[in-house]
Amino acid sequence: MSSLQPNSVAAVRASVCMASYNGSAYITEQLASILEQLGPTDEVVIVDDASTDGTRDAVRAFGDDRIRLLEAASNQGYVRSFEQAVLASRGSRIFLADQDDIWIEGRLELMLAALDEYAVVASNFDVLGGAPRPAIARLRRADSNRRGANLAGILIGYRAYYGCGMAFRREVVGLFAPVPRYLKESHDLWLAIGGNVLGSIGHLDESTLLRRIHGANATPEGWRSLRVIVSARLVLLRLMGEALRRTARQNRAPKYLAPLP
Repeated sequence: MSSLQPNSVAAVRASVCMASYNGSAYITEQLASILEQLGPTDEVVIVDDASTDGTRDAVRAFGDDRIRLLEAASNQGYVRSFEQAVLASRGSRIFLADQDDIWIEGRLELMLAALDEYAVVASNFDVLGGAPRPAIARLRRADSNRRGANLAGILIGYRAYYGCGMAFRREVVGLFAPVPRYLKESHDLWLAIGGNVLGSIGHLDESTLLRRIHGANATPEGWRSLRVIVSARLVLLRLMGEALRRTARQNRAPKYLAPLP
Protein backbone atom coordinates (compact mmCIF):
# COMPACT_ATOMS: atom_id res chain seq x y z
CA MET A 1 0.00 0.00 0.00
CA SER A 2 1.31 3.45 -0.87
CA SER A 3 0.91 6.77 0.90
CA LEU A 4 1.34 9.86 -1.28
CA GLN A 5 3.56 7.89 -3.62
CA PRO A 6 3.20 8.11 -7.42
CA ASN A 7 2.00 4.98 -9.17
CA SER A 8 3.13 3.72 -12.52
CA VAL A 9 0.82 4.40 -15.42
CA ALA A 10 -0.69 0.97 -15.80
CA ALA A 11 -3.98 -0.19 -17.22
CA VAL A 12 -6.36 0.35 -14.31
CA ARG A 13 -9.90 -0.81 -14.90
CA ALA A 14 -11.66 0.49 -11.79
CA SER A 15 -10.75 3.16 -9.26
CA VAL A 16 -12.75 3.26 -6.03
CA CYS A 17 -12.57 6.76 -4.54
CA MET A 18 -13.26 7.21 -0.84
CA ALA A 19 -13.15 10.11 1.60
CA SER A 20 -12.42 9.01 5.16
CA TYR A 21 -12.71 10.85 8.44
CA ASN A 22 -12.76 9.28 11.90
CA GLY A 23 -14.16 6.08 10.42
CA SER A 24 -12.14 3.49 12.32
CA ALA A 25 -15.30 1.79 13.59
CA TYR A 26 -16.52 0.92 10.09
CA ILE A 27 -13.85 1.31 7.43
CA THR A 28 -12.30 -2.14 7.83
CA GLU A 29 -15.56 -3.91 7.01
CA GLN A 30 -16.22 -1.62 4.06
CA LEU A 31 -12.75 -2.01 2.58
CA ALA A 32 -12.94 -5.80 2.90
CA SER A 33 -16.23 -5.84 0.95
CA ILE A 34 -14.67 -3.68 -1.78
CA LEU A 35 -11.32 -5.43 -2.12
CA GLU A 36 -12.85 -8.87 -2.56
CA GLN A 37 -14.56 -7.62 -5.74
CA LEU A 38 -11.54 -5.84 -7.25
CA GLY A 39 -9.08 -7.32 -9.69
CA PRO A 40 -5.30 -7.20 -9.28
CA THR A 41 -4.89 -3.98 -11.30
CA ASP A 42 -7.85 -2.12 -9.79
CA GLU A 43 -7.28 0.44 -7.04
CA VAL A 44 -8.81 2.11 -4.00
CA VAL A 45 -7.87 5.77 -3.57
CA ILE A 46 -8.58 7.02 -0.05
CA VAL A 47 -8.18 10.63 0.99
CA ASP A 48 -8.15 10.81 4.78
CA ASP A 49 -9.41 14.18 5.96
CA ALA A 50 -7.10 14.60 8.98
CA SER A 51 -8.72 11.90 11.11
CA THR A 52 -8.01 12.01 14.83
CA ASP A 53 -8.79 8.33 15.49
CA GLY A 54 -7.28 5.13 14.13
CA THR A 55 -8.72 5.37 10.62
CA ARG A 56 -5.36 5.57 8.83
CA ASP A 57 -3.96 2.70 10.88
CA ALA A 58 -6.99 0.57 9.99
CA VAL A 59 -6.37 1.26 6.28
CA ARG A 60 -2.65 0.51 6.50
CA ALA A 61 -3.36 -2.74 8.32
CA PHE A 62 -4.63 -4.26 5.07
CA GLY A 63 -1.14 -4.14 3.58
CA ASP A 64 -2.74 -4.22 0.13
CA ASP A 65 -0.85 -2.55 -2.73
CA ARG A 66 -4.15 -1.75 -4.44
CA ILE A 67 -4.89 0.81 -1.70
CA ARG A 68 -3.48 4.32 -2.11
CA LEU A 69 -3.82 6.40 1.04
CA LEU A 70 -3.52 10.18 0.68
CA GLU A 71 -3.46 12.20 3.87
CA ALA A 72 -4.84 15.74 3.99
CA ALA A 73 -2.76 18.10 6.13
CA SER A 74 -5.90 19.65 7.63
CA ASN A 75 -9.63 19.01 7.52
CA GLN A 76 -10.97 20.14 4.16
CA GLY A 77 -14.44 18.58 4.11
CA TYR A 78 -15.66 15.50 2.29
CA VAL A 79 -16.45 17.25 -1.00
CA ARG A 80 -12.82 18.34 -1.43
CA SER A 81 -11.60 14.94 -0.30
CA PHE A 82 -13.71 13.16 -2.91
CA GLU A 83 -12.51 15.62 -5.55
CA GLN A 84 -8.90 14.96 -4.58
CA ALA A 85 -9.42 11.20 -4.73
CA VAL A 86 -11.05 11.42 -8.17
CA LEU A 87 -8.24 13.57 -9.54
CA ALA A 88 -5.64 11.16 -8.14
CA SER A 89 -7.38 8.10 -9.60
CA ARG A 90 -6.13 6.29 -12.71
CA GLY A 91 -8.97 3.96 -13.65
CA SER A 92 -11.09 4.13 -16.76
CA ARG A 93 -14.12 3.64 -14.51
CA ILE A 94 -14.45 5.58 -11.25
CA PHE A 95 -16.59 4.49 -8.30
CA LEU A 96 -17.51 6.59 -5.28
CA ALA A 97 -17.64 4.86 -1.91
CA ASP A 98 -18.38 5.96 1.63
CA GLN A 99 -16.25 4.70 4.50
CA ASP A 100 -19.08 3.10 6.45
CA ASP A 101 -21.14 1.05 3.97
CA ILE A 102 -20.82 -2.53 2.69
CA TRP A 103 -20.73 -3.42 -0.98
CA ILE A 104 -23.14 -6.16 -2.06
CA GLU A 105 -21.54 -9.02 -3.96
CA GLY A 106 -21.67 -8.39 -7.70
CA ARG A 107 -21.83 -4.59 -7.43
CA LEU A 108 -18.63 -3.94 -9.35
CA GLU A 109 -19.42 -6.09 -12.37
CA LEU A 110 -23.04 -4.91 -12.54
CA MET A 111 -22.02 -1.28 -12.63
CA LEU A 112 -19.10 -1.85 -14.99
CA ALA A 113 -21.53 -3.38 -17.47
CA ALA A 114 -23.85 -0.38 -17.15
CA LEU A 115 -20.93 2.00 -17.71
CA ASP A 116 -20.44 0.47 -21.14
CA GLU A 117 -23.73 2.17 -22.04
CA TYR A 118 -23.86 5.25 -19.84
CA ALA A 119 -21.33 7.89 -18.82
CA VAL A 120 -22.73 8.00 -15.28
CA VAL A 121 -24.50 5.21 -13.41
CA ALA A 122 -26.54 5.47 -10.21
CA SER A 123 -27.79 2.47 -8.24
CA ASN A 124 -30.03 1.91 -5.25
CA PHE A 125 -29.12 0.78 -1.75
CA ASP A 126 -30.62 -1.13 1.13
CA VAL A 127 -30.05 -0.30 4.78
CA LEU A 128 -27.72 -2.51 6.78
CA GLY A 129 -29.66 -4.67 9.19
CA GLY A 130 -32.90 -4.34 7.23
CA ALA A 131 -33.90 -0.99 8.73
CA PRO A 132 -36.26 1.27 6.74
CA ARG A 133 -34.81 3.31 3.90
CA PRO A 134 -34.98 7.12 3.95
CA ALA A 135 -38.34 8.38 2.70
CA ILE A 136 -37.32 8.93 -0.91
CA ALA A 137 -38.36 6.76 -3.85
CA ARG A 138 -35.92 4.26 -5.32
CA LEU A 139 -34.30 4.98 -8.65
CA ARG A 140 -35.92 3.25 -11.63
CA ARG A 141 -34.16 2.05 -14.75
CA ALA A 142 -37.09 3.39 -16.76
CA ASP A 143 -36.19 6.94 -15.72
CA SER A 144 -32.67 6.77 -17.15
CA ASN A 145 -31.95 9.71 -19.44
CA ARG A 146 -35.23 11.47 -18.61
CA ARG A 147 -33.19 14.64 -18.35
CA GLY A 148 -35.95 17.10 -17.53
CA ALA A 149 -37.70 14.89 -15.01
CA ASN A 150 -34.43 13.92 -13.35
CA LEU A 151 -33.18 17.50 -13.06
CA ALA A 152 -36.55 18.56 -11.65
CA GLY A 153 -36.34 15.63 -9.23
CA ILE A 154 -32.93 16.79 -8.05
CA LEU A 155 -34.23 20.31 -7.52
CA ILE A 156 -37.36 19.22 -5.67
CA GLY A 157 -35.61 16.42 -3.80
CA TYR A 158 -37.25 13.21 -4.97
CA ARG A 159 -34.44 11.69 -7.06
CA ALA A 160 -32.37 9.38 -4.85
CA TYR A 161 -28.89 10.11 -6.13
CA TYR A 162 -26.42 9.05 -3.45
CA GLY A 163 -22.69 9.16 -4.19
CA CYS A 164 -22.12 5.84 -2.45
CA GLY A 165 -24.17 4.21 -5.21
CA MET A 166 -22.65 6.05 -8.19
CA ALA A 167 -19.88 5.51 -10.74
CA PHE A 168 -18.75 7.25 -13.92
CA ARG A 169 -16.41 7.01 -16.86
CA ARG A 170 -13.08 8.81 -16.88
CA GLU A 171 -14.38 11.04 -19.68
CA VAL A 172 -16.63 12.73 -17.11
CA VAL A 173 -13.77 13.81 -14.83
CA GLY A 174 -13.37 17.06 -16.76
CA LEU A 175 -17.00 17.90 -16.10
CA PHE A 176 -16.97 16.83 -12.44
CA ALA A 177 -13.73 18.56 -11.51
CA PRO A 178 -12.88 21.13 -10.50
CA VAL A 179 -15.89 20.95 -8.22
CA PRO A 180 -17.30 24.50 -7.89
CA ARG A 181 -15.73 26.12 -4.83
CA TYR A 182 -19.09 27.22 -3.44
CA LEU A 183 -20.24 23.60 -3.16
CA LYS A 184 -19.77 22.45 0.43
CA GLU A 185 -21.95 19.33 0.29
CA SER A 186 -23.79 17.10 -2.20
CA HIS A 187 -20.98 16.27 -4.60
CA ASP A 188 -23.24 13.40 -5.64
CA LEU A 189 -25.97 15.77 -6.86
CA TRP A 190 -23.32 17.70 -8.79
CA LEU A 191 -22.31 14.46 -10.52
CA ALA A 192 -25.96 13.55 -11.16
CA ILE A 193 -26.61 16.99 -12.63
CA GLY A 194 -23.62 16.53 -14.93
CA GLY A 195 -24.80 13.11 -16.07
CA ASN A 196 -28.27 14.40 -16.83
CA VAL A 197 -27.00 17.47 -18.66
CA LEU A 198 -24.82 15.16 -20.75
CA GLY A 199 -27.91 13.04 -21.42
CA SER A 200 -26.09 9.87 -20.40
CA ILE A 201 -27.05 8.67 -16.92
CA GLY A 202 -28.28 5.18 -16.21
CA HIS A 203 -30.36 4.17 -13.21
CA LEU A 204 -30.10 0.62 -11.90
CA ASP A 205 -33.14 -0.95 -10.29
CA GLU A 206 -30.85 -3.13 -8.17
CA SER A 207 -29.39 -2.26 -4.78
CA THR A 208 -25.61 -2.52 -4.91
CA LEU A 209 -24.67 -1.71 -1.32
CA LEU A 210 -25.86 -1.81 2.26
CA ARG A 211 -25.85 1.67 3.74
CA ARG A 212 -25.12 2.12 7.41
CA ILE A 213 -27.37 4.76 8.96
CA HIS A 214 -25.93 6.44 12.03
CA GLY A 215 -25.56 9.86 13.64
CA ALA A 216 -22.29 10.66 11.88
CA ASN A 217 -23.59 10.25 8.30
CA ALA A 218 -22.89 13.24 6.08
CA THR A 219 -26.44 12.96 4.68
CA PRO A 220 -28.90 14.65 7.08
CA GLU A 221 -31.36 12.32 8.80
CA GLY A 222 -34.25 14.75 9.25
CA TRP A 223 -35.91 17.78 7.69
CA ARG A 224 -33.93 20.99 7.41
CA SER A 225 -35.14 24.51 8.06
CA LEU A 226 -36.88 26.42 5.28
CA ARG A 227 -33.96 28.81 5.00
CA VAL A 228 -31.49 25.97 4.53
CA ILE A 229 -33.77 24.26 1.99
CA VAL A 230 -34.16 27.42 -0.10
CA SER A 231 -30.41 28.08 0.03
CA ALA A 232 -29.67 24.52 -1.09
CA ARG A 233 -32.08 24.82 -4.03
CA LEU A 234 -30.41 28.03 -5.16
CA VAL A 235 -27.07 26.22 -5.12
CA LEU A 236 -28.56 23.40 -7.22
CA LEU A 237 -29.84 25.90 -9.78
CA ARG A 238 -26.38 27.45 -9.90
CA LEU A 239 -24.84 24.00 -10.43
CA MET A 240 -27.22 23.30 -13.30
CA GLY A 241 -26.14 26.51 -14.95
CA GLU A 242 -22.48 25.61 -14.43
CA ALA A 243 -22.97 22.14 -15.93
CA LEU A 244 -24.65 23.67 -18.98
CA ARG A 245 -21.79 26.16 -19.38
CA ARG A 246 -19.13 23.46 -19.13
CA THR A 247 -20.81 21.23 -21.69
CA ALA A 248 -21.45 24.17 -24.01
CA ARG A 249 -17.76 25.12 -23.92
CA GLN A 250 -16.80 21.65 -24.99
CA ASN A 251 -19.72 21.15 -27.40
CA ARG A 252 -19.33 17.38 -27.24
CA ALA A 253 -19.08 15.14 -24.15
CA PRO A 254 -16.17 13.02 -25.55
CA LYS A 255 -13.93 16.11 -25.31
CA TYR A 256 -14.08 15.68 -21.54
CA LEU A 257 -11.55 12.88 -21.88
CA ALA A 258 -9.07 13.23 -19.02
CA PRO A 259 -5.68 11.65 -19.73
CA LEU A 260 -4.12 9.28 -17.23
CA PRO A 261 -1.67 11.08 -14.93
